[in-house]
Amino acid sequence: MTQTQAQAQKILVTGATGTVGHQVVVELLARGHAVRALTRDPAKADLPAGVEVVQGDLTEPDSLIPALDGVTGLHLITFGGPYFAPLEAGPRILQLARAAGVRRVTVLHGGGPSLLEDAVRADDGVDWTVLMPVEFMANALEWTEGILTSGEVREPFVSRLSAMVHEGDIGAVAAVALTEEGHGGQEYVITGPELLTVADKVTTIADARGREISLVELTEEQAVEQWRAAGHPEDVIGFLLEAYGNTPEVGRTVVDTVEKITGRPARTFGQWAAEHAGAFKAQ
Repeated sequence: MTQTQAQAQKILVTGATGTVGHQVVVELLARGHAVRALTRDPAKADLPAGVEVVQGDLTEPDSLIPALDGVTGLHLITFGGPYFAPLEAGPRILQLARAAGVRRVTVLHGGGPSLLEDAVRADDGVDWTVLMPVEFMANALEWTEGILTSGEVREPFVSRLSAMVHEGDIGAVAAVALTEEGHGGQEYVITGPELLTVADKVTTIADARGREISLVELTEEQAVEQWRAAGHPEDVIGFLLEAYGNTPEVGRTVVDTVEKITGRPARTFGQWAAEHAGAFKAQ
């Protein structure tokens, strides 16, 4: 029996309906902990059975007061409101967490500096851990429409390398940091177990769905046009051009964080594709 199984705790997860937050919830439940999920609209939350869903809004910190009652750990995201607006209430959120007796906090790094993350790092009243995942495997779901309608993926910079990570592994690292000793003051880069090009990803999805997929390489200009047509703001387009065209070393370097923290190897993109094969098949 592990430490987490032997001593169940109650954890508050913000962003619980998001790609990573949902996996934090799943992992905590699997480890036998009580989970309270914060959402603006509990009626729309699609979360596993056994989760206590409560209403609250990170942009209104005092709305967290009832949600923080009795919890020992808190998982935070760094944005709130429309278009991923950065949270400005970090100090107040941390003040409320300390007052409620929260001992451990994880923060999902948002890709750049944030006021909330700065506040967490500066707080010596809680054991904080910053989670810094590279590209999510779930980003491949953005290709579903093109695959289903035309059997192709249209992307620029197709030779770029990515150490992309399964979102479930991010959740697993968070669950450990929220419930076990030894992770305070740590910054964890989280990757998958392999380096992949865009072509590798497309081939893997094609194998999983049992049907070929064509890869069409776009120029930068064509990519910008495609992203604008999809409704991406200009700052997001600029970020994508930089991240894909000049992927930083951290995004293309495999590290063993998942295995070190969870005791099991990081999941491969092949595993992810098999789990999501249905999304890439016409119904």
